Amino acid sequence: MTQEGDLVLVQVEGKPAFFARIETLTQDAKQGWYQVGLLILQVPVVLVTWILRREYIDGTPFAMGGRKVVIERVVAPAPEPPSDPEPKPGKPPEKEPPATGEKGKVISLFPKR
Repeated sequence: MTQEGDLVLVQVEGKPAFFARIETLTQDAKQGWYQVGLLILQVPVVLVTWILRREYIDGTPFAMGGRKVVIERVVAPAPEPPSDPEPKPGKPPEKEPPATGEKGKVISLFPKR
């Protein structure tokens, strides 16, 4: 069930038209209809109010101006936990000693004189 604060995708004629956030959802004077405040996420953002039945808000197709419109609630994917923890700022990462116990070889970058 779609509620205030939900992100929705509005499709027109079967094609994605825009994303919007439901800002307000209040009962209209007409029985069974709701005033839906949509913040359309585009540049610049636009706030519109549509008067819709509850089933239209929840995804049932309807016609607006002779065009088929569908409002689909969008569920954001859960964030993935970081695979490798990042080192803490100010502390250099620890390096492992060579496996054989030998020290590394120093190579000069400048030719001998």
